[in-house]
Amino acid sequence: MESLPVETRFTEFPLRQYGGFWLLEVMLNGVAAAETSFQPRPSDILLSSFPKCGTTWLKALAFATLNRSTYPPSDEHHPLLEHNPHDLVGFLEIYPKLELYESLPSPRLLSTHLPYSMLPHRIREQETGCRLVYIYRDPKDAMVSMWHQNKKEKKNRLTFEEMFNMFCEGRCVVGPQWCHAGEYWDESQARPEKVLFLMYEDLLQDTVGNLRTLAEFMGCGFSRQEEDDGIVQQIVELCSLNNLKNLNVNKSGTTLLGISKDGFFRKGGTGDWSNHMSPEMSARLDKIVKERLEGSGHPIISRINAKATTSIGSSNHGASEAKYIKE
Repeated sequence: MESLPVETRFTEFPLRQYGGFWLLEVMLNGVAAAETSFQPRPSDILLSSFPKCGTTWLKALAFATLNRSTYPPSDEHHPLLEHNPHDLVGFLEIYPKLELYESLPSPRLLSTHLPYSMLPHRIREQETGCRLVYIYRDPKDAMVSMWHQNKKEKKNRLTFEEMFNMFCEGRCVVGPQWCHAGEYWDESQARPEKVLFLMYEDLLQDTVGNLRTLAEFMGCGFSRQEEDDGIVQQIVELCSLNNLKNLNVNKSGTTLLGISKDGFFRKGGTGDWSNHMSPEMSARLDKIVKERLEGSGHPIISRINAKATTSIGSSNHGASEAKYIKE
């Protein structure tokens, strides 16, 4: 590990560059441990994401859906009412005792921030049957959310502009974001039966429809009776940001990994980047993403192109960056 390039500015914990990505040192240890020890099962579901892209929400939705027979969403003692989603769905690469996962009943629900290329080879193999769900978010919103979480936890060592520049260089946890997303997108196109690619923005716009898609992919689609009984809507309401953030269990304290629980819940919307980035900054990041993903069919490209068309001739293009950088 000592021989790998190191980055110490982005977070209080050093990042190491490995395989084209910047990882926390503890994650590198987890990569090695998972590669050696983790034994996937055909029924496993692995939730994958870049940080601050809807990970907490996806964990809640997937957990409530997969376990609805054992824990009906209307249950007043539902685990999500008493535990943070991150304590119910553990990270493959960070949890130090992988053997504990062996005791979990099938189907197991796990999560990861690792790039696809760094997952244990047994997971990536066609024969395992293990399924992956990836959630993608506009990188501009992901970056702003990352900034606010660091600020809330008083871990910001950088100004907003400095963090933005590092994000554009890919020097952030499991960055570059566009390469991270690109790997999972490519796999979802090559093997749609193995990798489901969800868009955070689409999930916000049509939570019920996307939840049905998620359930079908996980092998636990909703029956007509469940639809008639309102189970789908109950899960959506149970897992809503407004509900989760107002639960006492998520207002204070830390997760099992020592992360402040209230740092996982902020606005949960889209487009907040426009309150922080100038048009020039937005255009710069869009250009970087487009260069990596153009030609892949990734839906972010059409959105970038549509935004570029709309912004032509906008008077805001002459605004100074200082107007947008408020922190």
